[in-house]
Amino acid sequence: MTDNSETPTVVTAHREIAAGAERIFELIADPARQPGWDGNDNLAEAPQGQRVRGTGDVFTMTLSNGGVRANRVVEFEEGRRIAWLPSEQGKEPPGHLWRWELEPLDAGRTRVTHTYDWSRLTDENRFARARATTEDRLRASLDRLAEAAEAAEAAGSD
Repeated sequence: MTDNSETPTVVTAHREIAAGAERIFELIADPARQPGWDGNDNLAEAPQGQRVRGTGDVFTMTLSNGGVRANRVVEFEEGRRIAWLPSEQGKEPPGHLWRWELEPLDAGRTRVTHTYDWSRLTDENRFARARATTEDRLRASLDRLAEAAEAAEAAGSD
């Protein structure tokens, strides 16, 4: 087992976004929209019609390297929180989790927290990629998400 004691295994970034929580959540909970704001440049596409509605939902995503991931939703509160465990199709999740939490500050402002938790990651082949997922990478996703949400807010559309 590789020693990860020097590297944090839970990475978090926060950002205030000038848009309502419901609008932001729609961008996160609809996998087909995620490649447009992914700050890791890791997501290529997702089929339409996979909007997440609750814990236990599974959505698929094609990665930029051509791989396909099944993402099992393990936390869900409409408009407030969503988290999933990615895995190769047909396999058990190796133990890393992506989480989004939204805290409405007022009608047009939301504090968004993005977390990557690889504290239970068991596949040592994924450790280098996990270590490379830094706060800066999470912040890049938050920045792109903010740009999309704020543009939609200004246009009055989803």
